[in-house]
Amino acid sequence: MGSLPSFDDTTDFDNADRGFIDALVPAVVETADGRVVWDNDAYAFLAGDCPDTANPSLWRQAQLCARQGLYEVTEGVYQVRGLDLSNMTLVESDNGVIVIDPLISAECAAAALALYRKHRGERAVTGLIYTHSHGDHFGGARGVLPKGTDEGVPVLAPEGFLEHAVSENVYAGNAMTRRAMFMYGDRLDKSAEGQISAGLGMTTSTGTVTLIPPTLDITRTGQEETVDGVRIVFQLTPGTEAPAEMNFLFPDLRALCLAENATHNMHNILTLRGAVVRDSRIWARYLDDAVEFFGDDYDVAFASHHWPTWGRDNVVAFLTAQRDLYAYLHDQTLRMLNSGLTGAEIAEEMQLPPALEKSWHARGYYGSLSHNVKAIYQRYLGWFDGNPAHLWEHPPVEQAKRYVDLAGGADAALAKAHAYADAGDLRFAATVLDHVVFADPDNKHARNALADVYDRLGQGAENGTWRNFYLTGALELRQGPGTILLDMGGAEVAMALTVDMLIDSIAVRVDGPKAWEEDLTIDLVVTDEHRRHRLTLHNGALTHRATKADASVATPAGLTLTLTKPQLLGMLAGKGLDGISVDGDPELLRRLFAVLAEPDKSFAIVTP
Repeated sequence: MGSLPSFDDTTDFDNADRGFIDALVPAVVETADGRVVWDNDAYAFLAGDCPDTANPSLWRQAQLCARQGLYEVTEGVYQVRGLDLSNMTLVESDNGVIVIDPLISAECAAAALALYRKHRGERAVTGLIYTHSHGDHFGGARGVLPKGTDEGVPVLAPEGFLEHAVSENVYAGNAMTRRAMFMYGDRLDKSAEGQISAGLGMTTSTGTVTLIPPTLDITRTGQEETVDGVRIVFQLTPGTEAPAEMNFLFPDLRALCLAENATHNMHNILTLRGAVVRDSRIWARYLDDAVEFFGDDYDVAFASHHWPTWGRDNVVAFLTAQRDLYAYLHDQTLRMLNSGLTGAEIAEEMQLPPALEKSWHARGYYGSLSHNVKAIYQRYLGWFDGNPAHLWEHPPVEQAKRYVDLAGGADAALAKAHAYADAGDLRFAATVLDHVVFADPDNKHARNALADVYDRLGQGAENGTWRNFYLTGALELRQGPGTILLDMGGAEVAMALTVDMLIDSIAVRVDGPKAWEEDLTIDLVVTDEHRRHRLTLHNGALTHRATKADASVATPAGLTLTLTKPQLLGMLAGKGLDGISVDGDPELLRRLFAVLAEPDKSFAIVTP
């Protein structure tokens, strides 16, 4: 992106500090056994001036996101910010408080609630709202509603929430979480040379991820619900920042929640950790609809990240600029796409209108102009750019070996890469060095040279997640892969899944070639949902269908297990068949388990 907005404009700092009540001191959250899962004090260095090792625009954003504590948004509405990647909002109700988006980790959510209660009294949680289906907006649920306290407490979410939460955080959870280590830089030192922000917030906490299933689905725009005396009017926004998402208004409090649809940065059309490509066209349309639908009925808008915007006219200006941002990205990408340009070419050509380019909230701190354009291209045309030369290319290692041979060997390629780096062409230096590393991952000279280039690329990046990717790539070239700390598929999340989802999560672990010759059927009669699930392993694919538990069965399964959902979870966790009714050959279960692969939690990314 080109010219920057004015650093003399302090509006964002004024708004980020407005309503401050108290901070958590120290701003450190630990598990019961003393493991630190959040440390906002580690960012104290941001109080200084921006050094040469950081982009000044990203440094400014980091200073804003690092603000931490309890804030009053308006009478009866409070936020705890800076205790996780996301915000937790608390709306006071007749008999307690309604919690919106309980962070990633139960420990952080509990600390945020305790900070609120310190100043507002021991109010019971009388409602829980998930704005959308990403883990940083539901994972801390048990921190605000521990087991035994949630009975009768309504849990509201947009239609499709559970399905999308599972597909993103469980089915592809291992790969996404491993890549998220790069995106959020959780292995990097918190320092002016290392991790300074993720743009959307500081980083992710690494505590206990939980999930309380919704009890009330929001299924239409205009739906109104009253939770413990508090009226709420909803706008469904599926396919925007998440597949299941919603904005909502508290009309009696004149406060509007924008979920994660409008934040103080350009968001992702496709997040670098991986996800379903978002629809920037419909995203812009829902932002426009919000301006019309909510009318003049609010005085402040807040979101699941960053700081609020006060004044209806200011909110409308913010929403319309955000609308124009996503609409412009979409329409200009399609215009150039239809002229024959590829995603990479469009990303080089694209430039925002001056009014957007000079808006702090449109800067690419989390999403970027470059990777968002490529995502829109991908949504419409997929990975293939139409050039036959790109249709059947060699995979990375084999391609790298040939490029290095073409350059005259590793030493010649290294010399060329150093020349490009010295000339300031870090992008191509990284490309050449990446080929050398993939051709020979034991070449320490190449690994160190690539790490040095990644350091320079990262420290110059305005985008927080690009910085974290580059610097984590450098770290792993020097030290090797790291291990995932955040478990998005833990026991609490598993308990929230439906039986169909649990079976699907098994199916994606089947080692197909290993299971080619297997042919078996297993029936799971789940008594607490009164359904029979027939699992068929055939041609390396595990498929299933469900019927009523007492439905007649034309062909008996080789094994029938009659069990409860908790017993199913225990069996999947390796606790055996104790207490489970068994009819048929239990050897079939052993054969099924024998072809299930365990995901590699430390798979290589910057090396083969």
